[in-house]
Amino acid sequence: MRNRVYGIIGIKSSMSNWNADFTGRPKTLGNGEIYGSDKAVKYPMRQLWRNQGDKVFSIRTFKQTEEKDNNSIKKLHPKSLSERYTELFNEDARRQSTTTVLKNLFSTVDIMNFGVTFAEAGQNISITGSVQIMQGINKYKNSQIIVGDIMCPFRNSKSDEAEATTLGTTVLTDEAHYFYSFVVNPGNYEDYIGLIEGFEGYTTDAYEKFKTASRISATVYNSVSKVGCENEFALFVECKCGEDAYLPELAQFVLFSKGEEKCCIDITNLSFLNQNKIRSAIEQVEIYYNPYTTEIKESIQAKKYNIFTKEEYRESTYV
Repeated sequence: MRNRVYGIIGIKSSMSNWNADFTGRPKTLGNGEIYGSDKAVKYPMRQLWRNQGDKVFSIRTFKQTEEKDNNSIKKLHPKSLSERYTELFNEDARRQSTTTVLKNLFSTVDIMNFGVTFAEAGQNISITGSVQIMQGINKYKNSQIIVGDIMCPFRNSKSDEAEATTLGTTVLTDEAHYFYSFVVNPGNYEDYIGLIEGFEGYTTDAYEKFKTASRISATVYNSVSKVGCENEFALFVECKCGEDAYLPELAQFVLFSKGEEKCCIDITNLSFLNQNKIRSAIEQVEIYYNPYTTEIKESIQAKKYNIFTKEEYRESTYV
């Protein structure tokens, strides 16, 4: 694959916490705006790929170790970078050439998309991913942070005097709508072509897997805090090979509002994509969204699809 792609990923959070900080509250900017990091959207993508049987590198796995000072009781600990490498490839990276390590790393779907920093003894590799995802800003201005108490069924084991069960806290947003900009730049891997045996750069297969994850991974992934989070929007502006359009981050042009029956995602400010010099460099524009709860307001030539079924959307299809 050689052509650039620009786009937007939209995540809806309803009575949930899409991306918490270390205090457990939704992440916020200095001005109080709620946002989500790129790590929050990449994590369910990696989980989706792993569940589909793809090889994923940057994901936490565990090992059992014996605590010698505690009667050799075995405990679980996260694996280190080199241990994860050995787990996947049955080899010690310190005993391999850098090109062999690179070839192995690129064989994983997450590194092929997002890159990696692999800093281990004997190897110091930094791969700038072809897919770069920016921070996601909540575009719904009326979001409220809800803090509630929850009852734990156990007493505090650290206090011998504790007689009652403890209280915990849960923090949610009543509703939030995050929009992430992303860019796919296959040119980031050009320097590796010819250097790594059999390596041909960023692949169409990797892009298609990223594209699928961009529209369903948050919906598929469920945890205690992520129940209520789902993919609600995705935009892909695919450029022609050799005629790359250099575009700004697209999510800044999105407006979000709530109507009486449906939400509205307004992308009419992307009308600059219709300008002749830009449009001539674009192969196609695709929009994926939830037509049951959302309407799209747009002024660009694009194909629209149901984000869940991938069926092309027509007004008469959903009545």
